[in-house]
Parts: sequence; C-alpha cells; structure tokens
Amino acid sequence: MMLDYMTKDKVKISIYEYNEKMLTEIPLDMNGSVKTPAASHSFNVNKERTKLPKTTAQLLHHLLAKLLYLSRRN
Repeated sequence: MMLDYMTKDKVKISIYEYNEKMLTEIPLDMNGSVKTPAASHSFNVNKERTKLPKTTAQLLHHLLAKLLYLSRRN
C-alpha cells in the first residue's frame, strides 16, 4: 500500500503495486475467462475429478485470498 502525502492536508492511497504483483503471480495455465462468475454448475461436486496438486491448490487459495482483499479495498 502506497501512502502519498505530497498534497498538503491530503493523503492519496494506492495499491497499484499490490495489483501488479498479484497479476504476475498467476500462472499462465490458470488464465481463462467465463461469461459469469455465478455459473449454475459452480457448486456441483464431480467426485470423478482428480484433486489439484497440493502446491497448485495452495497457490489458488493464496490468490483468491488476495482477490478478496482487493475486492474490499477498491
């Protein structure tokens, strides 16, 4: 978080660097797009699918936590 006190009696808060760093952490194989984040199949569990490797799952949870933080700050 960057705090800028250059203007008298004002402070400018920026988290641009946080955003940029987070975007560089996302692996290319996690890149994609969807029409809506609330797809009807989002909460269906497919028991035949294999789980993500532990390191990939940890990275995904780490990035999602960062996105949740950003969603509350922007």
